[in-house]
Amino acid sequence: MAFSVQGSILTYRYENETLRIEPWGPNAIRVRATQEHTFPTEDWALEESPPPSPGSNTSIGSDNTGAVINGKIVARVSSRGKLMVYNQKEDLILEEFMRSRIDPTDPKASALSIEAREFVPRPGAESWRLTARFESLDPKEKIFGMGQYQQPYLDLKGTDIELAQRNSQASIPFSISSLGYGLLWNNPSVGRAVFGKNQTTFEAMSTRALDYWLVAGDAPAEIVRAYTDVTGKVPEMPEYGLGFWQCKLRYQTQEEVLTVARKHVKELGLPLDVLVIDFFHWPKEGEWKFDPTFWPDPDAMIEELKSLNIEPMVSVWPTVDRESENYQEMLEKGLLVRQDRGVMVAMEWNTLCRHFDATNPEARAYVWSKAKANYYDKGIRTFWLDEAEPEYTQYQFDNYRYYKGPDLMVGNSFPRYYSQGFYEGMKEAGQEKVVNLVRCAWAGSQKYGALLWSGDIASSWSSYRNQLAAGLNAGLAGISWWTTDIGGFHGGDPSDPAFRELFVRWFQWGAFCPVFRLHGDREPKKPQLGNSGGSWCLSGADNEVWSYGEDVFRICKAYIKLREKLRDYIRDLTNEAHTKGDPIIRPLFYDFPQDKNTWDIEEQYMFGSKYLVAPIFRHGERETNVYLPAGSTWRQFGSEGETVGDAIQGGKFLKVASPLEYMPVFERADL
Repeated sequence: MAFSVQGSILTYRYENETLRIEPWGPNAIRVRATQEHTFPTEDWALEESPPPSPGSNTSIGSDNTGAVINGKIVARVSSRGKLMVYNQKEDLILEEFMRSRIDPTDPKASALSIEAREFVPRPGAESWRLTARFESLDPKEKIFGMGQYQQPYLDLKGTDIELAQRNSQASIPFSISSLGYGLLWNNPSVGRAVFGKNQTTFEAMSTRALDYWLVAGDAPAEIVRAYTDVTGKVPEMPEYGLGFWQCKLRYQTQEEVLTVARKHVKELGLPLDVLVIDFFHWPKEGEWKFDPTFWPDPDAMIEELKSLNIEPMVSVWPTVDRESENYQEMLEKGLLVRQDRGVMVAMEWNTLCRHFDATNPEARAYVWSKAKANYYDKGIRTFWLDEAEPEYTQYQFDNYRYYKGPDLMVGNSFPRYYSQGFYEGMKEAGQEKVVNLVRCAWAGSQKYGALLWSGDIASSWSSYRNQLAAGLNAGLAGISWWTTDIGGFHGGDPSDPAFRELFVRWFQWGAFCPVFRLHGDREPKKPQLGNSGGSWCLSGADNEVWSYGEDVFRICKAYIKLREKLRDYIRDLTNEAHTKGDPIIRPLFYDFPQDKNTWDIEEQYMFGSKYLVAPIFRHGERETNVYLPAGSTWRQFGSEGETVGDAIQGGKFLKVASPLEYMPVFERADL
């Protein structure tokens, strides 16, 4: 017999393949398959112990079939090893795509000979190229999640998704289907996912096993919360995560930082929670400390910032210059990412660098020890973990090798280990609430205090529009804390009226993001200051709220004050994210799944359960179409935090005036 049962685990064996299905938390199963003698021991993103699954049942039928029933999910395996998954209503929600004439009882039998789980040996390597195939059961199915991609599509059905980490791209392979299930592709291999009209495929370019987790649920919130139960939830957000964050590329000196802080708080009376000290404040990459030439007394600077109720953040890079003071020791101890071919230089940008290997626990401890001595012990309590993909001059994923294995096999997990190193170091040092800004993430990064931002994006209207889809899909993939560079990163002249309009619209939207953060490399660049350390990296033009003219400043000031008025509400949202796993920004269908219209709305979202936000994504737009979901009454919410006009019954579209100083927001009147 091909089937066996051990406890709640169903195992199917045929020729060289072993398939294993087991309950993994309420209403969920974990599916694994391999053509090796044993299964790998890694749980990858499924490190959290799942809650018990009462009432689950695993059985073998008299017709040589197998079944696992766990609450709302039912998995059935045919005598030929084909998996079909149903919900508690016996609706088919997932079916493997198999085309074989071996099983004449299968109505989809054919001579095509296509395997549902295809393991192709990689010559000379102890791994396989894996493709998992699933039927496209409903042409109207919608797919969401999968992390952060630079494209305008919220619904991913019909898209081809690269499962790889890049600057501004974060592969977090958890998807939600409108058919009522969520699927985590629990594999850190570089690969791809194609949500086609005829079939859905997941591909791993180098792996030892198929591994995915599947949950059934009656609503998107139930599915996301179940996913964060098994992959982890964000910690509690520190108070300084709730307000306005100021940043630019880059403040070159300690005095520049203090000048901005004093003007913001003392002269203008504007609240400022975090002020960021960007990269190349160090002597060389891989020397995690302040350059004394430009930062002569960081202790005094940090003390003054904190006296103004400003939390300083410093940028940390994983790159190590071959001429830095730590390079030789890290090389000797094997703490650097290796290459299989070519010169040992992974990043070339004015200097020749390699990356520390974040998958190596010894390397994580080494880098944290430097950051602790030179930053944390001086009072720094939040870090900007840049370059977290990590970024390579050439993205040749088959050329790099980590402590955990080849990049091609495990590389997508790198950013999670990067966040883990700092999170665990800060917790060990006694810090209760941890948030660190990070440029990339993988499944489970959220539990290590990862605040994902969308990378070095362009300062353009199309790029701005992409960020909404990126943020919403990242949230559905478990990343409750997310932000973006207000105004975009690359370019933008603060004196240009056209850019000022884009900046205003982006700033208004930023006030209704999980973290409200201004950043960018503005034009024109400033002259070089000095000739040592990181002085070669020129500072961009001024990027403070007063740098864009009086009219823009007036609008920014209003939205900073509005953010402060919402502080108690935002604190409640971060607490819900911590306890339940909810995203702070989410598509309308998250709160209104019964309203079919909400599944088609891609340019509006909910900021928590109370506020509907309709950002302005087009130049010159002064009137906006807004849909108010059925099931609630709504009142328009002004830019000073007041409700205006009469209550409006949901379930209708309306045109809303949107002059430059106002972004449409509606408040639920029945909450």
